[in-house]
Amino acid sequence: MSQAKVDRYKEEKKNRSKIMKKQKMELLLTKIVLTVFAVAIVGWAGVSLYQNITNPSSTATAVTESYTVDASAIDDYLNSLPQD
Repeated sequence: MSQAKVDRYKEEKKNRSKIMKKQKMELLLTKIVLTVFAVAIVGWAGVSLYQNITNPSSTATAVTESYTVDASAIDDYLNSLPQD
């Protein structure tokens, strides 16, 4: 090994605890940020779903049409059939 590699290894070994602490803090910060982001997404979806369930008329503007069918001709036909 060259002297530069040996010196670099000794320096890394000396600062290993600081490096490990820094990596752990970065990992913890990443987990916290991702958790907050996930909670925000789930909360937003929950609020949107709740608003759609409790007040559907504001989002649904379609008009429902109803039809009436005169089935008297079918009833007359069925009544005129001979019953066995």
